[in-house]
Amino acid sequence: MPHLGGNVNRRLSRLALAGAAAAAVTLFPLTTTPAPVAEAAPVVAPAADPADGTAEGAIEWFKGKQGNTSYEGLCEKAVENAWGTTGVWPSAIAHWEGAVSAGKAHKGDTNPPKGAFVYWNISQYGHVGIADGNGGFYSSGIDGAIGHQDSLSYFGNYLGWSDPQVPA
Repeated sequence: MPHLGGNVNRRLSRLALAGAAAAAVTLFPLTTTPAPVAEAAPVVAPAADPADGTAEGAIEWFKGKQGNTSYEGLCEKAVENAWGTTGVWPSAIAHWEGAVSAGKAHKGDTNPPKGAFVYWNISQYGHVGIADGNGGFYSSGIDGAIGHQDSLSYFGNYLGWSDPQVPA
């Protein structure tokens, strides 16, 4: 085979490189359309922890104890425990009277917000529950256990409600 010389070899090498570069650009374009960005998932607030000192936590505490009979006769302890505390008031009626004295009582108001304490004068100790925010409440003493009722008239002699907060 005859010797083609250095110039021809260089030309052939350049042509081969140019062809390879053209193929690369065809296979892998220099500009690309950006890939679509996935939408961020909606931010969902974590569920409240029972007895975490919030209205939602107080409701969760009661929901988790539905059917529990160990709080019969201890409604004040139940609502305090639901708010993450205990031993604040000796009875539901004392809690109500404290709310009245502090200016936090809403006498006769049947629209308590979620987590509010709701009170009845059904005995010398009274009765207390936690409002669900929809006209009902959670309490002990619902058919002999912790439960839920859709109406504040479940017990007689409704007194009213006091602010949803950790009892103090």
